[in-house]
Amino acid sequence: MSQLHMRYQNSKTPNKLLLLGGGHAEIPLIQAAQALGWFVITTGNDRSGKGHPYADKNVFADFSDKEAMLELARVEGVTAVCSGCNDFALLSTVYVCEKLGLPGHDSYATSLEIHHKDRYRALATRLGIPTPRAITVRVAGTDFAIDQDEVASKDRADFETAIAQLTFPIIVKPVDLTGGKGIHRAASPEEARDAYRDACSRTRQDHIIVEEFVEGTNHGFSAMLVKGKIAFAFSDNEQYYINKYMVSGANSPSTSSSATLAKLRDYSERIAHELNLVDGILHIQYIERADGTPVIIEICRRPPGDLYIKFVKYATGIDYPKFIVMAETGEDISGIADVTTKGFWLRHCIMAGSEIGDGATVRDVTFAPEIQENIVEKFLWYKPGEVITNKLLYKAGIVFFRFDTLAEMQDKTAHMTNLVKIVVD
Repeated sequence: MSQLHMRYQNSKTPNKLLLLGGGHAEIPLIQAAQALGWFVITTGNDRSGKGHPYADKNVFADFSDKEAMLELARVEGVTAVCSGCNDFALLSTVYVCEKLGLPGHDSYATSLEIHHKDRYRALATRLGIPTPRAITVRVAGTDFAIDQDEVASKDRADFETAIAQLTFPIIVKPVDLTGGKGIHRAASPEEARDAYRDACSRTRQDHIIVEEFVEGTNHGFSAMLVKGKIAFAFSDNEQYYINKYMVSGANSPSTSSSATLAKLRDYSERIAHELNLVDGILHIQYIERADGTPVIIEICRRPPGDLYIKFVKYATGIDYPKFIVMAETGEDISGIADVTTKGFWLRHCIMAGSEIGDGATVRDVTFAPEIQENIVEKFLWYKPGEVITNKLLYKAGIVFFRFDTLAEMQDKTAHMTNLVKIVVD
């Protein structure tokens, strides 16, 4: 028996939980797990993650490395593993749990059906669930030429064949990334070729997808499955700012009709039945067409980022982080109540305005007087004097607001980037 395996046997104690992640998004999960009696170990490459200080122990490692996470779980002798708010974390989590026989998660193969965009598109098509028309294309080398006079590689030829079958505008995206990384909208073949090059340079897979752009309004739908049925569901309206593929805010209640939300429940249960999903979260991003059809564009079985699960808790009174941890540790979550949003709520990520360029130095974050009374909680992490290196990704913090009326929520949400501002030198 190896020393690591001996250490694993000797160190195994009840109530040790490994959480793959340690950023600000994981803080509610860490706190919920500790309240449930777990000794929480966080991991990840980013030692500056704002969640790590909340944990009982930190072991810094690459959570996208499945074998490294399996060894870490064995060495630490954990009896449960929870995913952070990242698809790579989820896939490593389910892999570890499958290898160690730990509860609370689908199989690794099943998880790929949901978390890899090309596989989900194929699943949705098979189940009759609205999804963008998509084609899978092999990745070309990052230094491939796009000169029309050059002899095309087979991969580029496949790409050209794919985009010729689709109606522009199209979306080019990696199958394995989240947070808008590598995603581009292309209005012409020339733009599509540039987007293809970027997507190929970012993905860890040997293929990407190209799909037709769907017109409509953007929303989120977050649910808890119990025995294949929706036991709780929450919906929102998404906001985007400069980065059109990264959600900058979400408010609730949703503007989607009850008929649209009923369709999403039906789609979710079809997926759960087809894949025999375990109890727990199923989170969806969808575009609602003008005719009320919800088209699912993203789906996952891990918590959304940027404190979304705290947003759900504020808006419904349901302790969403607690139920997520309970599900991922194999506990019974059938006691969750299916309630609607109580009041009018907004979760807003403070991001750089269009007038701010890369290289700007942050001085402050300001809140207009008319929004001060709506603030429920501010979680600010910016540091005066820090430099914005990428304004498409930079966040200074997250704020939760409550409003008295639907009209107030809609009006102030529309003007939020003027009401809450990053001030730079």
